[in-house]
Amino acid sequence: MKSDKQNITSILNKPIAQIAVFCVVMIVLQLLAGAGIVSNSVIYALGNTLIYAIVAIGFCLLLGYAGLASLGTAGFIGVGTYIAYYMMEQLKLPFIAALLATIIVSIILGVVVGFISLRIEGIYLAIMTLGLSETIRNLLIALKPTIKVEIDKIKLFGVKVGDTGSYYLILAIFAILMVLVANLINSPTGRAVIAMKNSTSAAQAMGISLMKYRLLAFVIATVFASIGGVLYMFHVRTITTATSSLLTLTTSLNILGAVIIGGAKSLWGTTFGVFIIYGIQSIFLSKIDFFNKNPAFIMIVTGILIILVVMFFPGGFAQIVAEAKMKIKGKRMEAAAKKLAVKEGE
Repeated sequence: MKSDKQNITSILNKPIAQIAVFCVVMIVLQLLAGAGIVSNSVIYALGNTLIYAIVAIGFCLLLGYAGLASLGTAGFIGVGTYIAYYMMEQLKLPFIAALLATIIVSIILGVVVGFISLRIEGIYLAIMTLGLSETIRNLLIALKPTIKVEIDKIKLFGVKVGDTGSYYLILAIFAILMVLVANLINSPTGRAVIAMKNSTSAAQAMGISLMKYRLLAFVIATVFASIGGVLYMFHVRTITTATSSLLTLTTSLNILGAVIIGGAKSLWGTTFGVFIIYGIQSIFLSKIDFFNKNPAFIMIVTGILIILVVMFFPGGFAQIVAEAKMKIKGKRMEAAAKKLAVKEGE
């Protein structure tokens, strides 16, 4: 019996098993919505939150593991949104082709920003990426102030995709990207990225190429943000960029806040942080009149939460969970030691 519990625990500690359990829960919620038990607005909000979670995962790798600051996330999301729109609406290309084109362009953009990061670091790098994001935002607004995609035109492998299909597509891409990043972190490449963050001089002395791994970190973060932009366009379908906050600094700061709250060195912590900032707001707080009439209070609560986390739990929610596990493990070991002492005394 004990060995069975240990086997189950060891399986659940593997990233793929954790991601599978998470996906099963999300699928069950969708099925409950189909049965009328869960509101469709909740499923829509969950799909929207998963999109931001995809963006945050890339940013987690960039900030938490590579130690590179960026405030250009919103601009990178905009690149994905506009390219996918242009490919699908203007060139009449299928969704997969639009997604591949977006990835190629975002890779080029990530390489450019990565090269710049070799000369600029810290707060100056964040300011530079913020300036780049604002440049991209205003350029895209000038090109197309409103993006509207007709639902009947969206097809995946020749099949029309509705709200349910978009939800499953977002969930599938989230799972795939989570598996890829989790494996990357545990690989020699991930260890090299972490070494670069801890000490650039020590990393160079070990033969680690700063250019290679900085470029990789920025490329991954940019690609994930662009994929999030594609999925956002696919999920929301109508975006008025002149009034939407999607491409503004608010989005970049919210993603940063999600990573800080959840834990910059934890993928699941980052996902939890996204659900705190976006999920709770769209699923629960949006149903309360006070927050609808005073949306600024949501930002105030988020800001206070970030301050408290930075002051008392720099590792975010992941640190709280890790400390709780250590305490539980310590109590179990203490209880086992007491039992052993009692047996020896008898």
